[in-house]
Parts: sequence; C-alpha cells; structure tokens
Amino acid sequence: MFWVLLLFLAWAFAGTACALLCLTAVRADTPDTTDLPGTPTAGERELTLYEAAFLSGGPARVADVTLVSLARQRRLLLAHTGWATVVDPRGRDEIEQSVIGAIGPEGQSQIAAARARAAGAEAVRRLADGLVRAGLAVPEGAGTSVGSAVRRVRAAALAVAVLGTTALLLPGDTGTPRPLMGAWFALPLVLTLSCLAIARFETHPYSPWASPAGQRLLRPLTGKPARDERSFLTSVAVRGIRAIGEPELRAAFTHRDQPWRE
Repeated sequence: MFWVLLLFLAWAFAGTACALLCLTAVRADTPDTTDLPGTPTAGERELTLYEAAFLSGGPARVADVTLVSLARQRRLLLAHTGWATVVDPRGRDEIEQSVIGAIGPEGQSQIAAARARAAGAEAVRRLADGLVRAGLAVPEGAGTSVGSAVRRVRAAALAVAVLGTTALLLPGDTGTPRPLMGAWFALPLVLTLSCLAIARFETHPYSPWASPAGQRLLRPLTGKPARDERSFLTSVAVRGIRAIGEPELRAAFTHRDQPWRE
C-alpha cells in the first residue's frame, strides 16, 4: 500500500518540524546563568537603551541609536550627504567610544561605513553575550531561530497536505476507504497547524535577535510616544531610523551615493 509510505513521510515531516520548533523555543527562552549567579532574570530587570536596540534590530541598531544620540547632543554632526563628523571625541561609555572610534582617527567618515564597523565592535559583542546569558537574546550560531523553525513547520504542513492529496488521488483500489485515508493524513496536519497557532500566540513576532523572554520585555516599549529625549531614543532603538522625525537627520541615514549627473 503506497499510501502508507506517504503517511510515514507526512508524520516524519510534521514530527521533526514540530519537535524542532519546541526545542528551539525552549532553548531560546532559557537563560544561561550558570557562571553568573547574581544575574537577574527577565522578570527582574529593565532593558537599557542599548539592550532594547540590540534585541529589536541587532548590532546595526545599536550603532544607529548611538549615532542618533550623539548627534542630538551635538557631539557628532551627521550631514544629509551621509557623512559623520566628530565634534566631541570623548565617549561616555564603551558603546559611544566604539562608535566614535569607528568613524576613524581623522574624525570623519561615511555613516554607512562607520555604522558597519561599530556594529562589529567588541563592546557590542559583549553586550550581545550578556543578553544571551540572561536568556533575552538568541545565541549567535545557535543553528536556528524561532522564526526559521516556524517556517519549517509551515513547510511541513504544506508537505503533509500535498502528500495527503497525492494519496487520495492514487489510481486503483488501495484497499482502504478514502475518508479513512484522509483522516489519517489529517492528524499530522492538525499537529502542524496547532504548533503554528501556539507559536503565534506565545512567541510572535518572531525575531532573529530577541528570545521570547526578550520580546516580552520589548513589548512595553513598543508604541510609546516620544515625550522626551529618553523616550525618543527608545523609539529609535525599537523602531529604527523610521522613528526619526527630523528630515535632515533621517536623510543622513537614508542617503545613498548617486551617480554623478551633469
């Protein structure tokens, strides 16, 4: 009975994908604090500006929010042409120091190049490591994220549907009533759809940077009105450069070198 082989394949796809999703979600939500006994849990802490930026957009977002912060304090000039110029070379923390250092010893650099160098700085890596140990960030090179695991479950659901349809369309007498065959294939389909529903309720939106615990800490920061400088920078950390209202400052980040036209 060829349809039984198709059923085995359907269960293999569904079971493997759902198990991977469950393991990924558990691993992403479990803090690694074995070497840091005093590390607060996700429910006992508030995110700093840099932590919120990393969990929302990764290392590049940390560089963005630092550049915006320095520019708003007039310690850095960001031109609408896409260049950054250092006014005050003294960083108040290691992230600011790394961003200023990424601009270069001459004190001027293209924003895109400085942003890329700052995103790969050692200070940002230490920030990421701390968030991973606290269970708030997805470990780099973990193999898969919750989002990619969800996509695998979606693919498995599609595969189950295709295999079930193929089995039902097999020519000749299979020896098993078609409704019974459909019911057997409905089981792995229900499994995959149930996992997708639970994942959407528990872990959506799926982030390549924040674990489910990190996303829970980010939610209160989403949609907050920018009433002061702190809330403005928090909005940039969470939403990115689209949260910048000033046209010239926003143009500094969105500028792209255009071919020369006479």
